[in-house]
Amino acid sequence: MKTSARILIAAVAGLLAGIAAAADARAADTAKVIKERGRLRCGVNTGSAGFSAPDSQGNWKGLDVDTCRALAAVMLGDKDKVEFVPTSAAQRIPAIQSGEVDILARNTTMTMTRDTATGLKFAPATFYDGQAFIVPVTLGVNSVKDLNGATVCISPGTTTELNLADYFRANKLSFTPVLIQELADAEAAFIAGRCDAYTADRTNLAIFRMNRAGNPADYKILPETISKEPLAPIYRQGDDHWGNIIRWTIYALIEAEERGVTQANVAEKRASDDPNVRRLLGSTPGMGKGIELDDEWAYRAISAVGNYGEIFDRHFGANSPLKLDRGMNRLWTDGGLMYAMPIR
Repeated sequence: MKTSARILIAAVAGLLAGIAAAADARAADTAKVIKERGRLRCGVNTGSAGFSAPDSQGNWKGLDVDTCRALAAVMLGDKDKVEFVPTSAAQRIPAIQSGEVDILARNTTMTMTRDTATGLKFAPATFYDGQAFIVPVTLGVNSVKDLNGATVCISPGTTTELNLADYFRANKLSFTPVLIQELADAEAAFIAGRCDAYTADRTNLAIFRMNRAGNPADYKILPETISKEPLAPIYRQGDDHWGNIIRWTIYALIEAEERGVTQANVAEKRASDDPNVRRLLGSTPGMGKGIELDDEWAYRAISAVGNYGEIFDRHFGANSPLKLDRGMNRLWTDGGLMYAMPIR
């Protein structure tokens, strides 16, 4: 057999094996696999402050990290029974499709195509953001529409790249993309002057300007927000049992904030007279049956990581170095978008 034929056969065999592995992953009951394995595999960012990044001791911290810790507490009774798998923008979708990870919690934007054409499903959004642009003050621009003909640093294979092209086309502007895979490298290229502007989610730009861009006064974030970026965890389509557990754990963390249940008072709140709180914490039986868990699943999640507001404040807000405003991530009762479906 000729060498070229052998290479072709090997390539086809590898492709078929990958397809079969993905099919097996989609067919699996991930909740059952996690219990048998005794550990949750969580796909996270390679390093994005506030969302998921290792600290100086190598401990993973962030909102996405705490989402997975809450699920580990729900499933295994221990928030530390998690293996964090760093993934780049290009690696993240294949990682969840193939079954390399049980959940992708990696500040990924929910879109129709990703939710319907990739064999994947999105859980509820855990963070709402939007795309913006940062420029050096010396560039002398005050609007994205002043960037006609500019070079723009951007990560490829992201909704950010698509939004950039759409916005400039719609406004009859031209630009030259400078495509750089890793977030840190794109930021470094912008600081080095390889591009006139850098575009990413507004929260990431605010963190970059505050912590990594040298003198924050040297840079400005332009006022336009050009997209909607609902960031949500992902699981495999057809894995309904596991999807239900993810969905209702997220809702439980949001509901806990609304009902005044915190990591510190969750134990005493089990004796609450509020029927909503009693259902949430398992004092009133029956709310674990539908997701094939015991009634204390939400109690374990809140005990492990606190409610949604505590998680936000710890990684983005008042109790974090970032001290960002919650904005759209406030509860619906405070004018935000965070809204839990009724736990009843």
